[in-house]
Amino acid sequence: MDYLFHLDNNPTFESVVWVTVIALILVALTSFQLKVRGQKRTKQLPLPPGPTPWPIVGNLPEMWSNKPTFKWIHDFMKELNTNISCIRLGNVHVIPVTSPEIALEVLKDNDSIFASRPLTMGTEYSSRGFLSIAVVPWGEQWKKMKKVVASHVLNSSRLRSLLVRRTEEADNLVRFIYNQCKDSPIGLDVDVRLATRQYCGNVMRKMMFNRRYFGEGRENGGPGFEEEEHVESLFVVLQRLYSFALSDYVPWMRVFDLEGHEKIISDAMRTASKYHDAIIDERVQQRRQGKNKDDAHDHDVDLLDVLISAKDENGRPSLSVDEIKSQCMDLMLATVDNPSNVVEWAIAEMINQPEILKKATEEIDRVVGKERLVQESDIPQLNYIKACLREMFRLHPVAPFNLPHVSNRDTTIAGYFIPKGSHVLISRVGLGQNPNVWKDPLKFIPERHISAADPHHQVEITEPELRFLTFSRGRRSCMGMALGSEMSVMLLARLLQGFDWSVPSHEEKIDLAESKYDLLMAKPLYAHAKPRLPDEIYTRLK
Repeated sequence: MDYLFHLDNNPTFESVVWVTVIALILVALTSFQLKVRGQKRTKQLPLPPGPTPWPIVGNLPEMWSNKPTFKWIHDFMKELNTNISCIRLGNVHVIPVTSPEIALEVLKDNDSIFASRPLTMGTEYSSRGFLSIAVVPWGEQWKKMKKVVASHVLNSSRLRSLLVRRTEEADNLVRFIYNQCKDSPIGLDVDVRLATRQYCGNVMRKMMFNRRYFGEGRENGGPGFEEEEHVESLFVVLQRLYSFALSDYVPWMRVFDLEGHEKIISDAMRTASKYHDAIIDERVQQRRQGKNKDDAHDHDVDLLDVLISAKDENGRPSLSVDEIKSQCMDLMLATVDNPSNVVEWAIAEMINQPEILKKATEEIDRVVGKERLVQESDIPQLNYIKACLREMFRLHPVAPFNLPHVSNRDTTIAGYFIPKGSHVLISRVGLGQNPNVWKDPLKFIPERHISAADPHHQVEITEPELRFLTFSRGRRSCMGMALGSEMSVMLLARLLQGFDWSVPSHEEKIDLAESKYDLLMAKPLYAHAKPRLPDEIYTRLK
């Protein structure tokens, strides 16, 4: 449920454009470079190792010419044989980290120093000018929003009160897939990516706005045009957050929008917001007219009601309408990608390793049986399912880096000097696939997460020692990690309990290739699904 450091696309301009850009930067930043050269650093520790920066522009030319940037970063770190590096992008020191020890030094030992976020075009748009939580720099606004969300929105009692809505969407997921394959005696190929992403979208729409559909939806339980457009726009926004955009490191170039970055993210935000804002405006107006109960404990209350009802110590509304809209978007963005990505990958990996698929379904049959559907109350006993998900978070993270942490003062990490204002990136790929931490790091082995000494010890999705990243840690960790963990387990468990999964008839194996530009599967997963429970289990789902 964490926000993601997603990636850039191939450059779309001829080399002459880049030469022109370099020339403009050289003219604009000459005075800065002269100042930097005049500073004395003889007594300072060295910066972490990294590519030699160009005068003034730093490593922006390499960033531009080596797309996607995250692969370039990881490749040169391997060449330098280092777990911490320094890349200068314009005036900004970007510090990637690939070892658990250094990651803990950043997020545990020096948590207060690295508690802020950078200002980027993507985060500005996604948070309506930095009004929510996840991407907002350290300060009073972040403290205010965290207090409201922690107290009223994502506490354990609130999540328990919304259990029935999450269960409805887990039921609808099973119904949607069953209705696609029920009429074929041998089953049918199903778009797993569509099913997993829409499940996540449905859960948050139901919890936030008490509705599954913005439009009419489909009779079979699937999304309509409105729901598909909504979720697609959320993923576009996520792909543009912290995307190594040139204008984020050379702000005066934002006006030119050379990469089309601003247009893409602003269009996507406009699309998502048109569905949210109308509901929020109507609900606020109803509340002002006294048409809704001002009772946060009413069984019909959703998260939007909770945000509207929140009061400060003087009894006044805690949040403005814009803050409510921003926080609703924040929660949506934080929910749709992580569970859907790990479960899509898990189904793909399991189909290619039938013995793991069999072991997981046998656990569900043993714990739950075939006479009822798995519930959230079963999660503590589904150790192998949780081990499979931990392995997916390790092996197939949704993004290469977590959200950047900005240093609020000069400090030292791993014996290196980290200047104030540096962007520290904890590498999800570097941690989860670190050969010094994991044996056979590129293999899918769920058993590595189950204690040999105590096989019945309860497996947890989160990883406090940062050997891989699920929802980060520290004061800027994801506040919805409990919800994200439950959604991930329920999504995978319902898919495995409800259906036998196999390779589509025209393929020999599932293609596990990653996308060239990010860490998603290169092609959406289509898999053959066949119902495996008694018919009455499916037919009583409404």
